[in-house]
Amino acid sequence: MSNVRTSNMTITQEFAEKVRQANSKDRIMRVAPILVLVVMILMFSALCGFNVFLAPSNIVAILKQLAIPLCVALGLTFVIMIGSIDLSINGVVGMAGSFAGVLVANEVFDFNLGLLGVMLAVLAAVVVGFLIGVIHVYLRVPSFMVSFAFMYICQGLGRVSYHSRILKITDPVMIRLANLSIAGVPFITWVALVMFVICLLIQQYTAFGRHVYAVGTNEAIPRSVGVNVGWVKVRVFMLAGLLSGVAGVLGAIRLGIGQIQIGDNQMFPAQAAVVIGGTALSGGKGGVQPTLVGVLIMTILNNGLLMCNVSAYITDGVQGLIILICVILTCE
Repeated sequence: MSNVRTSNMTITQEFAEKVRQANSKDRIMRVAPILVLVVMILMFSALCGFNVFLAPSNIVAILKQLAIPLCVALGLTFVIMIGSIDLSINGVVGMAGSFAGVLVANEVFDFNLGLLGVMLAVLAAVVVGFLIGVIHVYLRVPSFMVSFAFMYICQGLGRVSYHSRILKITDPVMIRLANLSIAGVPFITWVALVMFVICLLIQQYTAFGRHVYAVGTNEAIPRSVGVNVGWVKVRVFMLAGLLSGVAGVLGAIRLGIGQIQIGDNQMFPAQAAVVIGGTALSGGKGGVQPTLVGVLIMTILNNGLLMCNVSAYITDGVQGLIILICVILTCE
């Protein structure tokens, strides 16, 4: 008979076995990135010398390099957890950095809004996230198409804001913050870590955080119990916009300029870090903790290859290979 089972296992036993296998894979995915991080630190320490790679100056450099990718990746984590994608990152980060440079004291324009200007730059990024979410949810346009279009819109707005001039920031506060360290950790890294803690609290202890997981797993379920799934998605894109805006401001502080180039090459490393950390592209799995590990892996990889004088082209190839492997591992 074709329907005769070839196994002696009952349906209940088969289900239990599948659950066990799924849990086993989840445990592996949680531990694997941490093991990769440890192995990478040991490998580069051996290749470059422990006294060189683990020197305080290089650790500070790694922490400074970590700040902007971490902010961007945190926002992208929530977007990916609902099963969407955000391609606007380069434009939003660059736009926020440009606006921050224009609205504080600089060598081109006379007006100076100070802290208010910084807040307005971040607010502009939040508005972009809101528009992406609304168009995606209520006009039913795929998120990758909407966000891709806004990447170019934001790049255009950024360039218009400073009239394509070289905009050097002269605001004394922002200049001091660029070189400020607290307990040996750069100021911009502290800001990124505060953003991480806020995102962790949102993820773990708010209804919104639980709804993000539910929507990413199967949005029909939260919708059936009265959750406004559309508004959850809009807020996710607003949060991503906020974090990209903060990243843009940190970029302006770090570089001392306000230009659209601040956003260049931010999207790919962030996506790589989120996936490497273990957040599934299918949604519903992952979180900001593994993303932090993923960002550390990407940052240390770049730093280590640079210290070993490896070509930038090879670095890009290694990054691509790593993200491909991680995507395969996180696929259902």
